[in-house]
Amino acid sequence: MVGGGRGAFIGAVHRIAAAIDQQVELVCGAFSSDPERSRASGGDFFLPPDRCYGTFEEMIAKEKALPADKRMDFVAIVTPNHMHFPPAKAALEAGFHVLSDKPATLNLAEAKKLAGIVKKTGQLYGLTHNYTGYPLVKQAREMVADGKLGKIRKIVVEYPQGWLATRLEASGQKQAAWRTDPKRSGAAGCIGDIGTHAENLAEYISGLQIEELAADLTSFVKGRALDDDGNVLLRFKGGAKGVLHASQISVGEENNLNIRIYGEKGGLEWHQNEPNTLLVKWLDAPMQVYRTANGYLGKAALAAGRTPPAHPEGYLEAFANIYKNFANHIRARIEGRKLAKDDLCLDYPKIEDGVRGMAFIEAVVKSSKANARWTKLAV
Repeated sequence: MVGGGRGAFIGAVHRIAAAIDQQVELVCGAFSSDPERSRASGGDFFLPPDRCYGTFEEMIAKEKALPADKRMDFVAIVTPNHMHFPPAKAALEAGFHVLSDKPATLNLAEAKKLAGIVKKTGQLYGLTHNYTGYPLVKQAREMVADGKLGKIRKIVVEYPQGWLATRLEASGQKQAAWRTDPKRSGAAGCIGDIGTHAENLAEYISGLQIEELAADLTSFVKGRALDDDGNVLLRFKGGAKGVLHASQISVGEENNLNIRIYGEKGGLEWHQNEPNTLLVKWLDAPMQVYRTANGYLGKAALAAGRTPPAHPEGYLEAFANIYKNFANHIRARIEGRKLAKDDLCLDYPKIEDGVRGMAFIEAVVKSSKANARWTKLAV
C-alpha cells in the first residue's frame, strides 16, 4: 500500500474492504511521505519492520527483488490525487498490478500517459469507484442493458454533501486541506472529489458515455481556491440527456449520492443512503421495490451480496466488491486461466474509466470558465 498511514481516512477503508472476503492480505507499505511516520504506521498494522518502507520507490525496488512467492502481488494507492500517477507508473513498469483510489491522476495528460503504460506493460489496473460495487447498482445496470426500461432518455445524478460549508481547511483538518489545494487535488475540488463518482455511476448503470456538457462551478466559501459546488448539463451518446449536481456546501447533507434513470418504458431510482432498495417504475404498472440478496435479482447483483435479505450491506461491502473482483482477476492471471468476457471478476473500474473521469473534470472546468459553454470530453 502507498499512503494510508496515521491520520489518513481512505487508507483504513481500503484495508477493511480488502480484508472482508479474506482474499487480500496487507504485506508491506510506504504509508506516508514522512519515512518515520510510514514505518510507525506499518507497526500499527503489525507488519514486519523490513516490509515497512520509507518511500514507494524503496518499496517497489525491494519487493521486486524478493522471490516471486514472497513479494507483493499488487499495489493499492490511497494517497491524495497528486501522488496517484508516480507510484502507479513505477509499480506497473516494475511488473506489479495497481488498484488506485480515484480520480486516476492529477490531470488528463497523466491519465492518458498512464493508460499507455497499462497497455504497454500488460499489468492490471483498477480504480475504486466503489459505488459501482453495490448489489442493486449492478441490478440496475443489468436491467438497463437488457432493455427493460427501453431506450434511455433522461439521467439525473446527484451527490450533495455539506461538510465543506465552512472553511474547514483553515482549521488544519487534513482531509479538507488537501481536497481544496489545487497542487494536491488538481483543477477541480468538489467535482474532482465526488462529481467523478456521480459521472462514473451514471455511465456505469446506463451503459452510455457522456459526449459533451455545460457546467457552472462555484466556490461559495470565501478564500477557497477550488469549486465547492457544481451543476452540469449532460449530453450522452445516443441522444439521452442528463443533469449532474455535486456539492459540498449543501448544509445538512451527508453522502446523499442518488440516481434516477428514465427510459421509454420505465425508470429506476437508487439512493446511496438506502442502498439495499431499488425503485423500478413502469409506464403501465405499479412501482416495484427490489431488495438486496433476493433470488429474483440477476447474477451480478447476487454475487455482490454476502448476507441474507434484510441484513444491511453498505459502503464497506460495496468497496470490498471492487477488491474481490480485482483479486480474482489477478488469481486467474497467476493460474493461467482465460476468462470469458462476461466473467464477474472483470466487473471493476479500469484505466478507461479513469481517463474518462479526468476528461470529465477537464471539460467541466473548461466549460465553467467559458460561461457554461457546451464542451466535448477530450477522451
